[in-house]
Amino acid sequence: MKLFLDFLPLILFFGTFTYADKNKEWAAAFATSWFGFMVSGGVVGPEEAPVLIGTVVMSVITLVQVVLLKLMRRPIHLMLWITLALVLVLGGATIYFHNPVIIKWKPSIAYWALGLSFWVSRMFGKNLLQEMLGGEFELPPPVWQRLNFAWIGFLGLMGLLNLYVAYAFSTSTWASFKVFGATGLMLVFSVGQVIYLSRYLKPEPDGKQPAEPHR
Repeated sequence: MKLFLDFLPLILFFGTFTYADKNKEWAAAFATSWFGFMVSGGVVGPEEAPVLIGTVVMSVITLVQVVLLKLMRRPIHLMLWITLALVLVLGGATIYFHNPVIIKWKPSIAYWALGLSFWVSRMFGKNLLQEMLGGEFELPPPVWQRLNFAWIGFLGLMGLLNLYVAYAFSTSTWASFKVFGATGLMLVFSVGQVIYLSRYLKPEPDGKQPAEPHR
């Protein structure tokens, strides 16, 4: 359920964008009618309408998620705070200027902000990745360091890849990459990390010890 909720804004953005992209004239009329007061000039064209409507949906859902988590007194992880800030700032700019290029920067900035957080935390003697995963794994300090650098490098490359797709291909292709391509790459990288870290899983509550890692 948590995984579904994490991806819900992305799923709804893609679904809304895809529908609006196939019905651009309707999307332009709908966006102008409902969001015209929020955009520069008051009129939304058919080319930018799909991204604008998708951005509105994603912004609302992300904000609702954060509010509900706060009301339920549930922890809000760092990535969700970063996403909310970027959605509100870049999403608001996208809506006002009705320029899809602005929101295309959101994934890259989110990747780089999280990677920068991992990097900066080291300067204060902390390891954010260790704090996030430390409840599941017991790793030697050098392994945490390597894992931290691996994520910093991966997030940096993902930010660059997102911009390449955003500028080299159509908005429709970028939206598909954002949902399927980027998510798939993140999943593959995460699975690789889990396989590597499986040897360090904490013992089961019944006292059973995990098998010794092969050296």
